[in-house]
Amino acid sequence: MFQAPDEPAVAAPQRVHVELEVIVVRALAILLAQLATAPVVSEKVETADHRLVDLKTFECRDITRSTVLQRVCYDPAKQHLIVAAHGAYDRYCGVTADTVERLLSAPSMGQFFNQTIKRDVTGGRYTCPTHERVLRS
Repeated sequence: MFQAPDEPAVAAPQRVHVELEVIVVRALAILLAQLATAPVVSEKVETADHRLVDLKTFECRDITRSTVLQRVCYDPAKQHLIVAAHGAYDRYCGVTADTVERLLSAPSMGQFFNQTIKRDVTGGRYTCPTHERVLRS
């Protein structure tokens, strides 16, 4: 290793380590800048009634403790509930926040859903109006 008379000796591995740190920090800064400027794209799902629903106003939770429900999305302002049950999304309207909280905290979410919310049990109580404006792709 060549060394100028007044320079202290710096071990090659230490110099390589410092250079790698600089590269990693720069790469991380670039990645964070790209993420910060990336456009936010809202998710859209198609429900069983062939409606495309934009979930940007919904709070969604992936469900892992139920064999019936995979995902629950709720818009408290509109009282709309979107449920992924057995792999298909379905939409329910007029569902109170209390009902959603009871669903999410039920010992058996699938049983609560089937007995309290599902259309064939509630006689259409939570059926959404057909004249409601929906998104089309």
